Amino acid sequence: MIETKFIRDIVKEFQVAEFISESLKNVGFSRAKIIKTPLGEKIVIYASRPGLVVGRKGENIQKLTKTLKSKFKLENPQIEIIEVEKPMLDAKIVAERIASSLERFGSSKFKGIGHKTLSDVMDMGAQGVEIIISGKIPSSRAKRWRFYQGYLKKSGDIAVSGIRKAYAQARLKTGIVGIQVRIMPPELKLPDRVDERIEVLEEEKPRTTEEKEIKDIKKAKEEKEVKDKKAKKSSKKSSKKDEKKDEKVEDKKVDKKSENKEKPVDEVKEKSEKSESKKEDKKE
Repeated sequence: MIETKFIRDIVKEFQVAEFISESLKNVGFSRAKIIKTPLGEKIVIYASRPGLVVGRKGENIQKLTKTLKSKFKLENPQIEIIEVEKPMLDAKIVAERIASSLERFGSSKFKGIGHKTLSDVMDMGAQGVEIIISGKIPSSRAKRWRFYQGYLKKSGDIAVSGIRKAYAQARLKTGIVGIQVRIMPPELKLPDRVDERIEVLEEEKPRTTEEKEIKDIKKAKEEKEVKDKKAKKSSKKSSKKDEKKDEKVEDKKVDKKSENKEKPVDEVKEKSEKSESKKEDKKE
């Protein structure tokens, strides 16, 4: 049956991804994907440190191809490595980092590791983070410690499909410690946000031709009102300029009249002074 074939392919892909994650530790492994091509199977590996995946002169990739051929019976596996741009927004990489840091520093510094990873994830722009560390930390009794920050959905379809989840294990002297990571990415849009709903409603186009006509009429009216306001403003400005010009012309006329009135008075004074000077000359 076709259904059984699809199920086999999915199970095979899951087993390959699990095997790669176990063989490539402390490399920042995120996920693996199998793509069928005419030449053979193409295995795409997403990791934050692609240099460590390749190894010196491609030693790690050669070993991987040999093991994949023999263990999973792949004809011609071609491995491609893609670097993860934002590793702190990938739940699998974050869980792996917490596990490696717990194995390195021990269970005494688990609080510092948890708070530091929270701040690093939130700095990358995540909407919310939740980290749960369960096990014999820090005492001999098993406990469950929860670190959280921001806004995180716990129910609904978004909690299942939108939120990134990952699980990891840290092997300590006291025992195995489980790590759960949930990250709400920044690009995730929530349907219960009112602002987003308003934007969607505004972007929706009118369904009928009548609504289109009404919208066109409203737009035309608004454009006319804007044009009328601009015309009124321009007319007011021009009228003010004309009034100023008229005032300047009248002022100039008044100045000329005053000059003409003052001239004859000056002439009379000059004539009187001349006659007086002549009389004095005669007397002498």
